[in-house]
Amino acid sequence: MLDMDTVKNWSELTPQERREERFKRWLSPDVKFTSPEAEEAYKLRATRFIKAINLEEADRVPVLMPAGFFAPFYAGSNLKEAMYDYDELKRVYMKFLHDFEMDTYLGPELVMPGKVLEAIDFRLQVWPGHGLPDDNETYQFIEGEYMKADEYDALMTDPSDFWWRFYLPRVAKALEPLGTLPQLSPMLAIPVFYILQYGRPEIQKALKVLMDAGTEANKWMQVVMECSRASLEAGLPSIWGGFSGAPFDMLGDLLRGTHGIMVDMYRQPEKIIEAMERMLPMLINEAVASANATNCPVVPMPLHKGDDTFMSDKQYETFYWPTFREVMMGMINEGLVPMPFAEGKYNRRLEVIKDLPRGSAVWWFDQTDMARAKKILGDTACIAGNIPSSVLYTGTPQEVKECCRQLIEVCAPGGGYILTGGVAMNKGNADNLRAVMEAAKEYGVYK
Repeated sequence: MLDMDTVKNWSELTPQERREERFKRWLSPDVKFTSPEAEEAYKLRATRFIKAINLEEADRVPVLMPAGFFAPFYAGSNLKEAMYDYDELKRVYMKFLHDFEMDTYLGPELVMPGKVLEAIDFRLQVWPGHGLPDDNETYQFIEGEYMKADEYDALMTDPSDFWWRFYLPRVAKALEPLGTLPQLSPMLAIPVFYILQYGRPEIQKALKVLMDAGTEANKWMQVVMECSRASLEAGLPSIWGGFSGAPFDMLGDLLRGTHGIMVDMYRQPEKIIEAMERMLPMLINEAVASANATNCPVVPMPLHKGDDTFMSDKQYETFYWPTFREVMMGMINEGLVPMPFAEGKYNRRLEVIKDLPRGSAVWWFDQTDMARAKKILGDTACIAGNIPSSVLYTGTPQEVKECCRQLIEVCAPGGGYILTGGVAMNKGNADNLRAVMEAAKEYGVYK
């Protein structure tokens, strides 16, 4: 864990110096490797990513394995079993760790604990065994107007109060009683009348649900940490230093829903912009805290509503890019490396998003034209992507290798490229994943 207080004169370091400090710690994790060979392999793999981020050539193109929820299905299980049985969760991800050659490892962090979600009666998504068939390979998010059109001021005035008394009761049915609590007020010099609320049976029941869910979540986290530790000891760095995102997506995905945010763009655009600006310090601080906790400086940022088809160029430059860029710049100034995952197509966005310091970010593309991305961003940012899901799921290993060869040929020259999928493969042919690594080793060597 990076404690900035232990870094001499952290506040006086430039963003580049802070990033170099984070890279040094990323290269030397506080673990006991299983062997000297594992330690050597770890440093080589981490160096591949660092050089790619710095737009330099390493020994070869690094690979971010497009595995998704592949591990449970590969190990003869499924996502539902992994969500509810933590022993099974550990088994399938340890098997995946031992059976595949990789440059980096994404463990069970994204396999949410089903018992916790059920305990709070979570409404924001359905999952295998809870709204979806037992053998379903992923989750399904359920958008809704969890913040009403006239509640922007409540969110901006006191975000913590809004989350506690408005948002949580709406996205978790078991926590509905929290919505009846009064707002905390500076007038409560003698807080007895507020404390009285916590004597109500329905409030105590909701708090008990939270306590029990927290205990269960800690059991899940223990397994996640064990798998993460094992991967580091085996010589595999992580490039998942927490998560962040674009403020517009936070509003549109989690609070207003797609319909609500689209209407707001026309009826109350100033409220959207003001709310996003209020979010900036929180998003930056959360990204820094998560990266400090993991000692990994790379922070993935899934993007949903900024692609070419959702909004016009003018809307993107008005509503999406300004605050999104500010979040990234806040992270960059702290020495972090934002890694936006641009879902959909970003062909019309490329000229806009190149407005970042050189070598400060990784742009991970889904369906974007990679030749054009390399041409426009190649001197500015590392790019990653975008093996199509159709090839990963239905192609042969040779077809996967050929697709990777073409991507490497276009994107790798001069450095600054990470080979990965446009989306992840959950179920499918294990040899197709192995073909991705084979292609990098065969075609991605720098000479």
